[in-house]
Amino acid sequence: MTAGSTDPETPGLSTYRAFLSYSHVDERTAARLHRWLEAYRLPARLVGTQSPLGTVPHRLAPIFRDRTELPAASSLDREVRQALSRSDALVIICSPAARASRWVDAEIALFRELHPDRPVIAALIEGEPEDSFPSSLFALDADGVLHEPIAADFRTNHDGIRLARLKIVAGLTGVGLDRIIQRDAQRQLRRVIGVTFFAVILALFMAAMLIFVARARSEAEKQRQQAEGLIEFMFTDLREKLRGVGRLDILQTVNRRALNYYADQPDLAALPRDSLDRRARILQAMGEDDLKRGDEKAALAEFREAYRVTRALMSAEPHNPVRIFAHAQSEFWLGYVEFLRHRNDAALPRFRAYGVLARQLVDLQPENEKYWRELSYAQGNICTIAIDEGHRRTPDLDSCRQALETMQRVRQMMPDDQAVAADLANRHAWMADALRMRGERNAALKQRQQQGAILQALIRKDPKNATYVQDWMLARYSMSQLLYQIGQKPRAESLREEARKDVDRLVASDPANKDWRVWQAKLSEPLETTGK
Repeated sequence: MTAGSTDPETPGLSTYRAFLSYSHVDERTAARLHRWLEAYRLPARLVGTQSPLGTVPHRLAPIFRDRTELPAASSLDREVRQALSRSDALVIICSPAARASRWVDAEIALFRELHPDRPVIAALIEGEPEDSFPSSLFALDADGVLHEPIAADFRTNHDGIRLARLKIVAGLTGVGLDRIIQRDAQRQLRRVIGVTFFAVILALFMAAMLIFVARARSEAEKQRQQAEGLIEFMFTDLREKLRGVGRLDILQTVNRRALNYYADQPDLAALPRDSLDRRARILQAMGEDDLKRGDEKAALAEFREAYRVTRALMSAEPHNPVRIFAHAQSEFWLGYVEFLRHRNDAALPRFRAYGVLARQLVDLQPENEKYWRELSYAQGNICTIAIDEGHRRTPDLDSCRQALETMQRVRQMMPDDQAVAADLANRHAWMADALRMRGERNAALKQRQQQGAILQALIRKDPKNATYVQDWMLARYSMSQLLYQIGQKPRAESLREEARKDVDRLVASDPANKDWRVWQAKLSEPLETTGK
């Protein structure tokens, strides 16, 4: 530090960026503000520029904070006087307790006597100004001039903590508040853009966010909301993009990072219901991805845990569409695992329960296309059971027709939604399978052709979407069977070869995808074997 005058009453060379004055009733608030000011780094683009107070520094440290109490003293002690004489500015924590403190009043008076031209910043944390500002703040100087202090209002309905802190930074550096806010916001924006560009960097950002939350406990709720907003992004926009390119490995990393966020919470039961709902959706997404990788055991454990949570949330709010929707997904996934195990007797009750919940959603909000879409999914699940059972008896077309008609209605409600178009193509596929099992091959082929027309249109718009390519590959597999059976063998062979090339490309892009490897094996078999 730079040495100053040996006389504590005489201003010497500066040692401290600021002197923090406060009543010891406000000790905790002062300590938090002191830590934040000393840790704060000025935006790089401002460092080294000139302001009315001189060169803008990299950091604001050191800030003097008196940690002693003086109940029995008759005047300010030597250390406090010397610190005031060597401080570039004075920051006062203003509250009713500060106004009642003669020591705060004395520190203000001495600082103004020593440095009449240096900044005085009032940080209001409680009460109104007339009840919280020490009287010395409004004392006239030797020339009879009143020097208004710089005010930073920490109260919730005024500046708030973040803006008030930045006002103090502006007052200590002489940089305009607008420039501080703009540069600070630009710095934050650059971080977010960089983090969200790559999934791995995004996951690292979550870890950094958690570290930041640990260091700033007073802002834990705000940071939790930011982290969960990021998770919501991961399981909406980001997840759809990753699913579109068929990268199960990256999806799994995103899943684990998101679930680790909740694992680090000290008490899951204390989380808000929306947070618990989001955690259940993460488990459902992890189970879906584990199924695709062939890890049925892990998927079932994740679906069961999600079911436990969504059932409890829906019991607490039985008429809340968000809770009903989440539990409907749990019913579906547990039923789907049973369906994959060829246990239709166990899958069917789950699918029916899913259908009841979907119908409840439609009844609650008949204008909501998302809920109509869920109803079509539920009807389609019953259709898949009917098709699977059709190997032993003629399948009932009612559920398949209902699923198709409901999705056609959704398509009318959302004509530009590509995901809905893909769902509609899928319903045509189910209808085709049901008709084929009833021996109506030409009608089945017509349904497959309608499916193919939709899928080809989607692929023209998004040729790299692995889901669309997969569905078109499967459609041509089934169409080749139908064509072979009705005697159009050359066309059947041509479609089969196209599908084989597509599945080879899919497997090369993601060898971990078990479904694609299964279809690769099926497409390698002679058409005479699979087309019977």
